[in-house]
This record gives sequence, C-alpha cells and structure tokens, in this order.
Amino acid sequence: MAALRRRTTARTQAKDGALSSSAHVLVVDVGGTHVKCLATGQSAPREFDSGASLTPTEMVERVKRLAADWPHDVVSVGFPGLVVAGRPVAEPQHLGRGWVGFDFARAFGRPARVMNDAAMQALGSYAGGKMLFLGLGTGLGSAMVVDGVVEPMELAHLPFRKRTFEDYVGERALKKYGKRKWRRFVAEIVQQLVAALEPDDVVLGGGNVRRMKTLPDRCRAGSNELAFVGGYRAWGQLAWRAPGPRESARSRHTDGEHFT
Repeated sequence: MAALRRRTTARTQAKDGALSSSAHVLVVDVGGTHVKCLATGQSAPREFDSGASLTPTEMVERVKRLAADWPHDVVSVGFPGLVVAGRPVAEPQHLGRGWVGFDFARAFGRPARVMNDAAMQALGSYAGGKMLFLGLGTGLGSAMVVDGVVEPMELAHLPFRKRTFEDYVGERALKKYGKRKWRRFVAEIVQQLVAALEPDDVVLGGGNVRRMKTLPDRCRAGSNELAFVGGYRAWGQLAWRAPGPRESARSRHTDGEHFT
C-alpha cells in the first residue's frame, strides 16, 4: 500500500530536504462554533469556543496558549472558507474579520499549511477512488477527493428550492425546520449531488451527522476527529488506509493538493 504523500514544490524541508517522519504536526480545526487542536503523539483534542467575533490573531494566540506544552514543528490549519494557494481569499461567514492576507506561518512561528476545513476532513476520511465529502455543521462544507487529489468545493450556496443548499441543511436550518424535515433535505441534496457527480464513496461528516437517524444510500458517516488525520496527512505523516472497524461502526458508519 503506497504511502500518502503530498506532491508540492512549496514543501517545508528538514535538513535532509524533506519533512522528517519524526516531526510533530499541530493540527488546528477552525469552525464556526469551536476551534479544536491536536498534535502528533497526543490522544485528546483541546478546544475553545469561536464565534462571530473571532479574529485570526486571537485564534493563534489562544491555540498557542492551549498547545504550549505540545511539541510541534509544523502546523496544519483547517479554515472554514475558500482557500487558494494555501491562503484564505474570502472572509468566513461565521467568524470575525482579518483572515484574508493573514500570515499563519509568521503568527505561529512555524511552517504552516492552510486548507479548507471540509477538504481537511475529506482527506482524513479518504479511502481511495472518487469520494464526495459533505460536512454538516454550522454551514455546509464540501470537497471531492479523486485518486488522491483533494479539491475543495463551494456547493453550500448553490440554489436549492427557494434558497441555497446551506439554507436547508446548515445549523440554522436544523433549528428552523426540526430534525425530521432537516433529514429529508439532507437526503434530497445528497441524492442530487450523487446523481451529478457520480462518486464511488460519499462521506457525511461534520458535527451534525450524528443528527441523522439513518444515512442516505451509498453514504458512510465521517467524524470531526478525521480532520486531524487530514492535517497529519497534509504533511505526509500518515499512510493511506481504508477506514478501520471503529470508523465503519460509526457509519451505519488546498487547492488541487495531490497525494499518492
């Protein structure tokens, strides 16, 4: 089974020209309600509340305090918005301002890779072939992984019924319509996207996947914890593997980044 490695010219190098396999990665998963972090060798994530006023400067300062006793050489950041060439290019809807143009590597004092948060969780969920990932959280995250190539997608604001996909399956929709209608909307949207994109595998992730009583056909449940796996994989720290028994039990269970 081939190792999952990133092909990129913008590679952070150790003394021998590549990131050492013993290097420690700090993964930061930035969400609309929480920021979670985990580092290589640690077993339990740490977190704090985010919200509409959270700026990137505040986020970095709080993460550095939270992870001060965790050794780390590099950082992976999952960002809840559009990322191009490793940088946010639009301000997130559910956080404060200042993310566009922010220098994460300088702020952390470590080499940093920034990718869309859905893409990071998709990478952590990937088990081969052509996979569609949909993140049911504060909004609707989406990404495709095709033969190891991770491509974030902005499906949330495509038109659906009288509004957009996100308006029917985001957190506000769950509160507005209730679980029963929300679940029907999720199933309908999944059906449309599967028909259009023809994936081999569909993963429903994000915090609200646990609200699904049963999953739509051809879907398996992801887990927010797999975002950390994606963050490690972004630095070549984990080999490709199929989902294990624990992940299967859950099921029922950056732009153009290339892994092989």
